[in-house]
Amino acid sequence: MPVAAADNPRNLLTSLILVFPLFLIYQVGVLFTLPMLNGADFVTTLLFRTFGLTLSGYLGFLGGVLVLFLVTVAMLGRRQRFNRAVVVPVLLESVVWALTMGSLIVLVMTKVLGISPRLAGGIEGQGLVTRFVMSLGAGVYEETVFRLGLLSGLVFVLEKLVRIARWAALLGAILLSSAVFSAMHHLPPYGDPLALGPFVFRVLAGIFFGLLFWRRGFAVAVYTHAFYDIFVLVIR
Repeated sequence: MPVAAADNPRNLLTSLILVFPLFLIYQVGVLFTLPMLNGADFVTTLLFRTFGLTLSGYLGFLGGVLVLFLVTVAMLGRRQRFNRAVVVPVLLESVVWALTMGSLIVLVMTKVLGISPRLAGGIEGQGLVTRFVMSLGAGVYEETVFRLGLLSGLVFVLEKLVRIARWAALLGAILLSSAVFSAMHHLPPYGDPLALGPFVFRVLAGIFFGLLFWRRGFAVAVYTHAFYDIFVLVIR
């Protein structure tokens, strides 16, 4: 990802500080939604389903994460600067993107591709708290896995190892990571049945989030994703 100025939301220190509250709220919130977890939430799945962690052990884990976060922030603070002035602009920008993304994708699907954008049920039948917590988890974990991890990793591999042009590497990485992102939403037990409309919608959403991540930074992508899911699953 391009190197950013110290007061830009794309720098690592700013992104961590902006995104960490969503991560923490989600990790506490899953205590009220279990056994339902976000599909990309490998951390909680590993702790509860693989290691069988108790509640006290899980709270200890969260305490350790908080300490690690504070240490990381202190270390990054020696080289980078967090500007509080970016907080409100990032949130407002994310709200705008979240409110316009769905309509833009529907327009492309109906007017350009001729595909019905109707989505399957997903978790809409779950309670309000569950839908809210899952919305936060989608923003944090799916952007971490599919944009920060997969997209960035694919760009590196395609550009540095395969040695194709940067624009081609970015294009290929966005398309491939978006396809994987969409496919993940059709995995059991809570995934939607595989259908063209939902799959294409989420591919286009992945492209949208990928472009946001690359041009506007990790924090904007995370909050846009979380706000969009909240609008669709909780408010609407």
